[in-house]
Amino acid sequence: MTDEPITQQQLNYTRIAEAIAYIQNNFTSQPSFEEVAKEINVSPYHFQKMFTQWAGVSPKKFLQYITVQHARHILKHEGKTVFDASFETGLSGTGRLHDLFISIEGMTPGEYKHGGKNLTIHYSFAETPFGQVLIASTYKGICYMAFADDAMQAFGTLQETFPNASFKQITDALQQQALYIFTHNDWHQLNKIKLHLKATPFQLKVWEMLLKIPAGSLSTYGNIAKQLDAPNASRAVGTAIGKNPVAFLIPCHRVIQSSGLLGGYHWGSVRKASIIGWEAARMEHAGMNILSN
Repeated sequence: MTDEPITQQQLNYTRIAEAIAYIQNNFTSQPSFEEVAKEINVSPYHFQKMFTQWAGVSPKKFLQYITVQHARHILKHEGKTVFDASFETGLSGTGRLHDLFISIEGMTPGEYKHGGKNLTIHYSFAETPFGQVLIASTYKGICYMAFADDAMQAFGTLQETFPNASFKQITDALQQQALYIFTHNDWHQLNKIKLHLKATPFQLKVWEMLLKIPAGSLSTYGNIAKQLDAPNASRAVGTAIGKNPVAFLIPCHRVIQSSGLLGGYHWGSVRKASIIGWEAARMEHAGMNILSN
């Protein structure tokens, strides 16, 4: 494994993450973008330009997507979100990961028991709007993806997950297909993404429910439990979500607390807020494009 130099995109996301953390801590005062720019030591002009390039909307607009009030609003009515109008005009067909992919093909009991013995795992590092990720694949599909702020630590976690597998630093077609989702909004053009996961039957059921949450929408741990006909299993659902080995593709970031608070996220609450806002901005933008055509 080789260390890659920090790119401009990574530097930009680091600053944007600092800005979002500040917004999260001060959302009740609805800080202006000038105030946020000052907090992260960049000029208002540069901050406005950098943020808009990253999110596709202005910092002021983005603020509306990641505040706690926004999360509560989209959960106010059962099954309704602020993007329903966009979905009803045809966007629903492009906004559901469940409709695009997935073939979840669990590992055999032997593979699970022996920690990936006889498996060869390809892995690589890639840039995303939310920082660097480590993505790994077997001959069957993507088996792991995690945000990798520390490349060595991320690779060490991958090795711990599959202690008996062999590893090769290779970018393959399976990885490229999966990473495509970070850069293209027209998800119908994606090839089906294959996942190769080791999990209990309950974990797989929970992860499949996550895939049914449309981009730009949120659900709660309690709602997921009800959909599984296990209304008292919110805690077990939360544990299964926390075991998700594939960041972003299995969208555990779309599950929040019933109070409207964002709740925890394995890769950081600021990153979770960033992804929620980024998806919401893109879904609204795509909906406006449909309505204008």
